[in-house]
Amino acid sequence: QVQLVESGGGLVQAGGSLRLSCAASGHTFSFSSAAIHWFRQAPGKEREFVAGIGWNTFVLYGHSVKGRFTISRDNAKSTVYLQMDSLQPEDTAVYFCAVRRRGLVSTSSSDSDDWGPGTQVTVSS
Repeated sequence: QVQLVESGGGLVQAGGSLRLSCAASGHTFSFSSAAIHWFRQAPGKEREFVAGIGWNTFVLYGHSVKGRFTISRDNAKSTVYLQMDSLQPEDTAVYFCAVRRRGLVSTSSSDSDDWGPGTQVTVSS
């Protein structure tokens, strides 16, 4: 069974940066062929698409983070990264890594097959 572990969350001041990592292990599917996503969920809000990267390195960003966040992947390490710059208090949420084993990047959380437990990101004003 695939395990996804997010790391890199924490507390940062507005305008600061964080780099999240999502490491996959125990997977039987080809990581390099999968689409990997980041979603986030703030208290009392619905889960929101943040960014996704396809097998062909196609990337897609949510409207609220475009231009500030950068997603990348290292297939040799089965790891995906989310570089978050110019963080704002509204970016405060639990960030989840999600894998779609086959198919393209999707902004719909229901299209992902596997999820990590999440990592908390808190941005203070």
